Amino acid sequence: MSSKRQEADFEVAGDGSTVGKVTKLPARVAANAIERSGHGIARNPGMALDLGFLESMRSVNRSALERRAGTLTKRRSVKQDAQAAWLLKAITLMDLTTLNSNDTDERVRRLCAKAVNPLRADLKQALGIADATIRPAAVCVYHPFVATAVESLAGTGIHVAAVSTAFPHGLAPLDTRLKEIEASVKDGADEIDVVIPRGLVFGARWQELYDEIVQMRAACGEAHIKVILGTGDLATLRNVTLASMVAMMAGADFIKTSTGKESVNATLPVGLAMTRAIRAYFEQTGCLIGFKPAGGISTAKASLDWLVLMKEELGRPWLEPELFRFGASSLLTDIERQLEHHLTGHYSANHRHAMA
Repeated sequence: MSSKRQEADFEVAGDGSTVGKVTKLPARVAANAIERSGHGIARNPGMALDLGFLESMRSVNRSALERRAGTLTKRRSVKQDAQAAWLLKAITLMDLTTLNSNDTDERVRRLCAKAVNPLRADLKQALGIADATIRPAAVCVYHPFVATAVESLAGTGIHVAAVSTAFPHGLAPLDTRLKEIEASVKDGADEIDVVIPRGLVFGARWQELYDEIVQMRAACGEAHIKVILGTGDLATLRNVTLASMVAMMAGADFIKTSTGKESVNATLPVGLAMTRAIRAYFEQTGCLIGFKPAGGISTAKASLDWLVLMKEELGRPWLEPELFRFGASSLLTDIERQLEHHLTGHYSANHRHAMA
């Protein structure tokens, strides 16, 4: 597939000068493109592990990424009505999550009820969106609660995601991890968040990592697979980039930063490294890969920072739930508070909002 730009056309202006016409880049279509899935976008079919392509991605300029991350949030300021609109968009990009050791069926039902009605009726009325359907993209739970979530969300269009493969460490035997995926799919999960063993990255055991993810993808069947890298454990942005590339080659529909259980979770420099890996993979294959930052994104301001990053680095198509998600548990409450401030000029107390 050629990545060369089409030559621009020119016309002669009245003063004899030439004026360039903007010529769109050719649309990129993967040679092995497949039909669109129920998620609204063609799935990544993967590719053979290409160690040459992987080697070409080794050079990661950490200082440049950190400088870029530091300026991203300062170069664009989203205020007033535009900010409210972006925050409403952020709600539609959430994987509303509960991954606590004391989770219960009732807590999951409550979370699902919140997902179905994420905003108070009076807020929606005041914002002029009373008839709009604004809901999180998915609810994310442990495997034992998948059936409960599926039942609670029936007919809403909200996806059910299950964390799997010995989350959060990923260190169980491969056969056990695959059976866990199959069990969650059988219970109705249509998205599976899998964890990679970080030791495979440290040992540069790329073939073994690739083979494991390929088998996980096969176990998912029609369910979409999000591959969690555990970036807080990977130590370097080079490791993050290389692990991202291997996951995409193996057929990941999404690459995800963290489990939320690491000491360091989603950061903007890590996000830049991963989104640029997504861009490189797209340029090589024409396949669109989703991105999910997770862990530590608990404020409306942080959600805006991530939306700016996606818009700047990958463009408008990556601001839809088919290609971008937040892993969030407490973010929704803060967005509600910010929307109420937008309307009234006053911040409300957390207890005035149904907790997610």
